[in-house]
Parts: sequence; C-alpha cells; structure tokens
Amino acid sequence: MSIKKQIPNIITLLNLFSGCIAVYFACVNQLTVAALFTALGIFFDFFDGFFARLFKANSELGLQLDSLADMVTSGVVPGVFMFQLMLQSSAVNDALPIEVVGWNAVEWVPFFGFLITLASCYRLANFNIDTRQTSSFIGLPTPANTLLVISIGLISIYQSSGVVEVMLDNIWVLMMITILSCYLLNSKMRLFALKFKNLNFKDNWVRYLLIVSSIVLLLLFKYIGITSVIILYIILSLIFKGKESE
Repeated sequence: MSIKKQIPNIITLLNLFSGCIAVYFACVNQLTVAALFTALGIFFDFFDGFFARLFKANSELGLQLDSLADMVTSGVVPGVFMFQLMLQSSAVNDALPIEVVGWNAVEWVPFFGFLITLASCYRLANFNIDTRQTSSFIGLPTPANTLLVISIGLISIYQSSGVVEVMLDNIWVLMMITILSCYLLNSKMRLFALKFKNLNFKDNWVRYLLIVSSIVLLLLFKYIGITSVIILYIILSLIFKGKESE
C-alpha cells in the first residue's frame, strides 16, 4: 500500500496518541490540559475520514483503527472526566452516607462515571456492524458525547456560579448526566452526519446552520456554548432527520 493510502491511518493514530495523553492528564486531575488533547484527538478523528475519502483509501483496517482510537479518546477520557467530577463533588459524602459492614461504599460512587466508557464501547462496536449508519448516525456519536462531558468539566472549573455551581457539585446531578450520556449514545435517535459530500449550500444547509450557530454560541457562552452546541445538534437532527438521512 502506498504512503498516500496510509495517511488516513496515520491521522487516526494521532487521534489515539492525543487520547492517550488526555487520559494521563485526566487521571492526574488536570482537566483543562486533558480537554485540549481530547479536542485535538477529535480534530484528527474528523479529518482521517476526510482524507480517506479524498485518497480513496477506505479500508476495513481503517474502520477498525478508527473505532479503537475513538475508544480511548471518546470512550476512556469522558469516563475519567466524570469520575473526577464525582470524586471532587463536595456533596458526595453528605448525599450518600452509605456504610456496609465497615466498608465505605461512598468511596466507590465516582466509579459510576465509567458507565460512560462502557456505553461508548457498546456504541462503537454496534456502529461497526450496523449497515444503517452510512450517511447518518443512530444515537449520539462518541466524539459529540465526549464534548458534552468535557464541557461540563470545564464549566465546573471556569464558569461555575450560582445555580450552575450547586448543580455540578451535586453527585445526584452528575449521576443523572452519566445515565443521560449512556442513553444518548445508544438511543434510536437518528442524527445527521457532519461529513460534507460536497460544498453545495442546498445539500448542506443544515450543517452550515449548525456551524454558524456553533461559532456564535461559543463566542457568547464559551464552555457553556459547547454544551449548547451538542443540544442544538440533537434538536436540529430530530427536526430535519428525514431530510438528512436520505
């Protein structure tokens, strides 16, 4: 195989490399740095497919590599993020005073966050064998879910105030977000793919709308804007799913 044909796989491995670095920084609770490398990994994840189509280098190997890399960047990382958020929740000990025969069950509650990792793994495996997801997605893609989870972490660090601070510091709220994340990943919702087959406005106006709206939301609301973008993506998909899945 020519070097040009290997470029998409190299980009996929850069996604995996970024994800590995993100896992390390998330584990040592440097969530901002972890978020940066996660975003870099998702950036590579978007462009490996672009170059695969450009160089006509689509292959079964590339498909498997992509899912394996996503399992780290968009599977392990959000699980660790949620683990850290639950671990830091000042409400955990007050909200869950559980003691079982001298064993403090509360210490194990943050591991609940790794349900996101399990749900991501299931979604990726299902995606690989689901022939219905060629032009659209069924369930929230793992990169979008990861952006949703890390945005919550960044909001809690940089934009947490008032009601938001109380909510994101509550273990019950974090557990509900975890369950919602797992549901969205494996739901039957049909969401449009962000891949452009051409630049024609008529064929991609919903995608352009999402891009422009995303820029505005990010400029206005910063990290809260990331969460808003994912919510907007879901809403637009539910409204226009018929048109986009054709």
